[in-house]
Amino acid sequence: MKCYFLLFALILSSAGNSIIAQEYDIVIKGGHVIDAKNKIDAIMDVAIKDGKIAEVAKNIDAEKAVQKVDAKGLYVTPGLIDIHGHVFAGTESRHAYSNGFSALPPDGFTFRVGVTTIVDCGGSGWKSFPTFKENIIDRSDTRVLAFLNIVGEGMRGGTYEQDTLDMDSKLSANVAKQYSEDIVGFKVAHYNGPEWTPVDRAVAAGTMTDLPVIIDFGGSNPPLSIEALYMEHLRPGDIYTHAFGQLDSREAIVDLKTKKVKPFVFEAQKKGIIFDVGYGGISFAYSQAIPALKDGFYPNTISTDLHTGSMNNAMKDMLNVMSKFMLMGMDLKEVIAASTWHPAKAIKRENLGNLSVGAPADVTLLEVREGNFGFFDYTGYRMEGQKKLECELTIRDGRIVYDLNGIADPISMR
Repeated sequence: MKCYFLLFALILSSAGNSIIAQEYDIVIKGGHVIDAKNKIDAIMDVAIKDGKIAEVAKNIDAEKAVQKVDAKGLYVTPGLIDIHGHVFAGTESRHAYSNGFSALPPDGFTFRVGVTTIVDCGGSGWKSFPTFKENIIDRSDTRVLAFLNIVGEGMRGGTYEQDTLDMDSKLSANVAKQYSEDIVGFKVAHYNGPEWTPVDRAVAAGTMTDLPVIIDFGGSNPPLSIEALYMEHLRPGDIYTHAFGQLDSREAIVDLKTKKVKPFVFEAQKKGIIFDVGYGGISFAYSQAIPALKDGFYPNTISTDLHTGSMNNAMKDMLNVMSKFMLMGMDLKEVIAASTWHPAKAIKRENLGNLSVGAPADVTLLEVREGNFGFFDYTGYRMEGQKKLECELTIRDGRIVYDLNGIADPISMR
């Protein structure tokens, strides 16, 4: 009988140890955590359970986890948020960024650079959003959100984006309310006329839904006033993208003669206008960014304007853009904040972009590589830097979705 009791006790002990060993799904050990919301900038461990952040502390027991990740020498951040991409990919001819060939499927271009959330920036309008949701949002592992184009047809290019009769504030607002889990605001883009109609109708939709608008401004000749845009048409919390562009069709934020940021731009930022990078193909120039940062003007949010025309050119990807801003004078903490917590606030998704206990377990592990690297813009201007960000591992909703060098132990949980 004593033997049976002893055997039973051993079984209970073994089961107990097994339960203890699996208290967490993942423990990330020894990384330098940067979390702007919670003001963390220190060597810490991060524990994940059931798709949520379970604990952020020093010396979490990794033996209590199903998977362990050695993050020594790496930076551990919230999953990166790119609020300006074009991922309404499709095969429709003459549809550009709206179910067309100019957009990209998100999963192939997000996780490998640490992006866990991407916002499609105006690809769909109120007419086409259901197709975007069915084909892209619901089929992607990346968290895909949307700025709804004020044009009902979406970003199809050409005459479609000039049709003010298709810019309906009420119908756009109704679709945003219907799909409130997916739509985070409204987009204006590529309008060439001298009227304020697209901006004002997008702002009206935003007012109906308490959502921001994001403005890709310019196109008329002569260009409309950006001071009037910021001070008379936009509200605090609205977003001005392509902030460092320098094109004939758009007024620049830096005075080309004095090389100084125009005073009203600082006032607009104080008002609450959010200045977003939106790098793109030709929407970022060092001739704007370098003097702006030197003058103390930093972007609120960093984004890519990812599409087929930008990914293989000067932009490349989120980490390349972030590395450029480090080279121009932003420190790593500022760059991480502008790529995590600040965009989360801009799109009113404050459950994202941070490592608070209970938040979705979207986590990025970054290495700051050292060497000689070249960073150029579309004009051909080139800067050389000694630091470049590289993604080692990405976690989305508590699951490892990208592991560059197999640093998870065990590597696969399939």
